[in-house]
Amino acid sequence: MTKDLTNSDLDRKNILNNNIAIQEVYRQVGFFGFKHDGKFRFTKQQLAEYFEVDIRTIERIVENHKEEIVDSGYEIYTGIKLKDFKDKIIDFVKKVHQGDYVPDTNVGNMVQSFENELDNLSKTPQLAVFTYKSFLNVGMLLTGSEKAQNLRSAILDIVIDVLNQKLGGKTKFINQREEEFLPSAIREYSYRQDFTNALDYYITENKFKYAQLTDKIYKSIFKENAKEYRQILKLNAKESVRSTMYSEILDLIAGYENGFSAFLKNEFEQLGRKLGLSEALILFNKYEQLTEATLTPLREKARSLMASRDLAFRDALHEKLKDYVHEVSPDDYDKFLGERSMDLEQRLEDNIDVFKRLKER
Repeated sequence: MTKDLTNSDLDRKNILNNNIAIQEVYRQVGFFGFKHDGKFRFTKQQLAEYFEVDIRTIERIVENHKEEIVDSGYEIYTGIKLKDFKDKIIDFVKKVHQGDYVPDTNVGNMVQSFENELDNLSKTPQLAVFTYKSFLNVGMLLTGSEKAQNLRSAILDIVIDVLNQKLGGKTKFINQREEEFLPSAIREYSYRQDFTNALDYYITENKFKYAQLTDKIYKSIFKENAKEYRQILKLNAKESVRSTMYSEILDLIAGYENGFSAFLKNEFEQLGRKLGLSEALILFNKYEQLTEATLTPLREKARSLMASRDLAFRDALHEKLKDYVHEVSPDDYDKFLGERSMDLEQRLEDNIDVFKRLKER
């Protein structure tokens, strides 16, 4: 779906939280600024020059979106912090002029900008300073600037390219790149076996019982049945629903399956007979009500993770969960795209000795 960064704070936050993509923006877009305390820093004047707008336009953007831009790294330098920044800028400009630092075009422009500001810097008691992320944040918000528009287009293209490079276009299975997916999938598989066994033992023969009770669990957790979930993720008939689910969802499904299996067994023992499917469906409603207080926090978290990640990673909107959509955290980007992530095939290969030992037990 088309993203308009000027109107969507969620899309802006998701991009700024995606450190993998931001590193690629550094490389392709450039404009690195002055390195100070480990980050590139820019003044309002430098942003105004880059975007070819009046400095008052930058100030209006900051004023209208203050909290967001502060979150992305904007701050006001005063006192010792300001003096340290000024001293380092003066030292930097001297080194360039003395030939101790050979400037490229970008550094040359930066020196010129600082020289134009040095008189004001020596007099001002405070200075607005932007990081690279807050520079990008301003570019995402700034209308009426062709350079800002070009920057937004470049950012969106880079985010898509990074996702495709990491996943080979297979966003359906991005969930499997997280290190917790494999152990969660193994646990859930075991509980699933116990669950289907319980349906066999305690419910009369009915070919619909597995699908209907599974859908009961899905709808309780994320408000969709299996068919609806498939349609949203565009899964084909051969693609397993659970192979696309995040570890937290699999863990919660396992909890439901294990809990309801025990609940169903207890009802069977009290009645002294198998339940019909209609009775089992009513019993699930009772189980859901009794566990409501316990499961609500876990269910709320699961809904938020599924809705937010699928919109950011898979461009898939769960309409029934749209109120649960939030920004994706930097940690999540690292889990699924960063150094901690890995193709499932590679993870299986790396753990083959563990699986062999389990098989031999």
